[in-house]
Amino acid sequence: MIPLTLAEIAAAVGGTVDGTAGDGDGSGGDVVVDGVATLDSRDVAPGGLFVAVPGEHVDGHDYAQRAVATGAAAVLAQRPVGVPAVLVPDTTVALGRLARAVLERVDAGVVALTGSQGKTGVKDYLAQVLAADAPTVATLANHNNELGVPLTVLQADADTRHLVVEMGARGVGHIAYLCDIAPPRVAAVLNVGTAHVGEFGSVDNIARAKGEIVEALPADGHAVLNADDPRVAAMRPRTAAPVLTFGEAGDVSWRGLELDALGRPSVELGYAGAWAPLRLAASGAHQVPNAAAAAALALCRGLDFETVVEALSAARPASRWRMEVTERADGLVVVNDAYNANPASMRAAIDALVAMAAGRPGRAVAVLGEMRELGAGADEEHERLGRAVAQAGVDVLVAVGGAEGAGAAGRIAAGARAAGDVETVVTPTRDEALAWLGDNVSAHDVVLVKASRGVALEVVADGLLGAAAGAAATGATGEAGRAGEGGPTT
Repeated sequence: MIPLTLAEIAAAVGGTVDGTAGDGDGSGGDVVVDGVATLDSRDVAPGGLFVAVPGEHVDGHDYAQRAVATGAAAVLAQRPVGVPAVLVPDTTVALGRLARAVLERVDAGVVALTGSQGKTGVKDYLAQVLAADAPTVATLANHNNELGVPLTVLQADADTRHLVVEMGARGVGHIAYLCDIAPPRVAAVLNVGTAHVGEFGSVDNIARAKGEIVEALPADGHAVLNADDPRVAAMRPRTAAPVLTFGEAGDVSWRGLELDALGRPSVELGYAGAWAPLRLAASGAHQVPNAAAAAALALCRGLDFETVVEALSAARPASRWRMEVTERADGLVVVNDAYNANPASMRAAIDALVAMAAGRPGRAVAVLGEMRELGAGADEEHERLGRAVAQAGVDVLVAVGGAEGAGAAGRIAAGARAAGDVETVVTPTRDEALAWLGDNVSAHDVVLVKASRGVALEVVADGLLGAAAGAAATGATGEAGRAGEGGPTT
């Protein structure tokens, strides 16, 4: 974050400086914030800004004094907190205004992306590619909502040239709001799926919301669209900017897909008549469109094709619990993809599991839990998932979080049994799933662990690998919840 006085922050957000701050004259001119902003007093940086957000269960204002005592320069708050502060009616709104004001003071081009799945994978690839060109700041974890986006922007400083912003939504209008905070120069819609359709009401509403990101582009910006997704391809008229597509039918495309023993893809990536070999370090064929999308975005930022391919080849997985492949000492392979799940990402992970197991003497074991926020079609989607498990050739299904014939786990199991010959086990809890796996998997097996974030199936993956689950598995949050956890986003 660029250095700002409390007076400058107050002017940017329409707030007032607490009269007890600084030299006592109420101006705030002698208090300078020159560190990053945070919502959690445990993560406060020296000289940073602590943003006190009233949470559903905990109020960040109660931790303001601790934040300053441990290094924060000041607090953004909705009421006096007894330490240097800028007071505003709504800290979430003020945080967005501050981010917009900082963005106007730095020379960083915003690259924004959204989609029903794959956002974080594309973001991680793109951040590493752009970093090969110039100083780059990118969204951390899944900080893609009204709190996380401004916190990402506030990481930018005078040296930043590329600002990669992942944007999620819980309804129509949310992405438009985020684009007001961080107006993009380049923006992409990766796909439109059924993830969180229960929040949106329909897939058409999801498409309407996702398209807001290209509507925000200026005429001299660049839109990147998925040529293989009809709902995304249909967004072309929604932007005045020129469009570059990615996909098997896109401007940036690929051919000759092959997977190695760990499911890592190799292809030839193509653009403007040129083709170059590309081998990715992450597992799963679905990584290829992710890499192609990142390539298209980087090309729109002015990087040349050779640089893009070289940087993609060097890129490494950067986010936890997303197709995280670990081989245990005895040879058991655990694929921890427990960060989130929706119908499309489940199928991609299952395909990767089967491909990985095909080169080994053991079995493909899928440990699956509930996909949340699917709305009225949840039962059907879980049964369809079970059928996909059987049809893909998975050997063993462990459905977690229910009883036989009941809940999401029961539906997954019922679908699998109806569609094929797959050994199926239903366990009510993660601990029971782990116990069953401990007694039944062998050194040559490949085990996939995947469900929606709230199911916390990383506990099972950690247990199989002999790691303590601890706080990392519970997703414990800070005073107002971590920046990316303001509700389900897609």
